[in-house]
Amino acid sequence: MRTFAEVVQDNWEKLRAYVPIVDRVHGPSHPEFHEVKRLFESLSNKLTSGQDELDREFDQLRQVTDNYRVPEDVCESYQAVYEMLAEADEAYSK
Repeated sequence: MRTFAEVVQDNWEKLRAYVPIVDRVHGPSHPEFHEVKRLFESLSNKLTSGQDELDREFDQLRQVTDNYRVPEDVCESYQAVYEMLAEADEAYSK
């Protein structure tokens, strides 16, 4: 199990690239992803400013994504975003 810092170091730049693209492509048919994007941006802003209280964002992400359940009609990038967010959530919660 990787630490939260390791997950952020390895995945955050990919997430910064993928999240806006997935939102643009899949947002019209999966409006819940707009909230995923907003919550990811909140997480990123908190991490950038040195805040380490991320429970609220991860709680909301679990709710919005149905515990990171990937819809059947989406691309690999959408799946990758959910997998990376789930890994960050799990590492943060430990």
